Amino acid sequence: MKSIRVSCFGDPPVLELRNVPSLAPAAGQVVVRLHAAGVNPVEAYIRAGKYARLPELPYTPGADGAGVVEQSGTPSLSAGTRVYVTASLTGTYAEQALCTADQVFQLPDSVSFEQGAALGVPYGTAVWALFNRGQVHSGETLLIHGASGGVGLAGIQLARAAGLRVFGTAGTPEGLELVTRNGAEAAFNHHDPHCVDKLKAATDGHGFDIILEMAAHQNLGRDLTLLARGGRVVVVGSRGPVEIDARNLMLREADIRGITLFSATPDDRAQIYLRISAGLLDGTLNPVIGSTLPLGDAAKAHEQIMTSSARGKIVLTM
Repeated sequence: MKSIRVSCFGDPPVLELRNVPSLAPAAGQVVVRLHAAGVNPVEAYIRAGKYARLPELPYTPGADGAGVVEQSGTPSLSAGTRVYVTASLTGTYAEQALCTADQVFQLPDSVSFEQGAALGVPYGTAVWALFNRGQVHSGETLLIHGASGGVGLAGIQLARAAGLRVFGTAGTPEGLELVTRNGAEAAFNHHDPHCVDKLKAATDGHGFDIILEMAAHQNLGRDLTLLARGGRVVVVGSRGPVEIDARNLMLREADIRGITLFSATPDDRAQIYLRISAGLLDGTLNPVIGSTLPLGDAAKAHEQIMTSSARGKIVLTM
């Protein structure tokens, strides 16, 4: 089978398309014939060797994917079942992935394989950020900084389904339109020098109860001035250090909470993806695909995810 392999950490060209042996499942495992694999920023950090947890070389990148169970070593998943993959033992930038039974979930017929490949990390992260770390509840007001990306769009859909007022930011006209189309009450251009003033006005002086922050290195200091009393910022992403004025936290008795989906326990992950699967079935969740590229263009996908304005999920197709 064809697979992307990384033999040394470095720039995107280290992502090489190779022929590797086909996979076979042991008891409790399945082999998924992948039709699509999702590309996430964390995979670019790992490929570059700039992440806290690095795999042994060589390795196949990727956590997200969708396809059909090809071989099954567990009675709970029969061959031919459409599934989405939230993690694997072998990586998902490949035509096959070896998974344990608790790493795959049934994919409704109404959801495409490309959309299924957009679920694992983005929607899992949004659930963990909102409901576990953020502890949101109906009626609260949410701001998502960087709302046009995979996690941001997932957060909009999940928060609206939970009864929150949702606002978002993006950096392009297309991104702003995408944010409102997916359910945000209003969207603001974060390049606008008056963006902070417009965000403050949007809540009529109340402030945001919760902010999901995708770029803390740029926004965290300003985020603290936008919070309501008792508000919290959940940091989903950051590309460097940041300086804040702690008095803005003190005055609002506010919190900054960091997250990583890797800290979720197996029981946590089961609950996360049960929520996502339910949202797929009732139609409240509808993953947005920004672009699709063939598997052999994984290097180009990594360049895009780190340099382009996000507008949905980047997906590799087999």
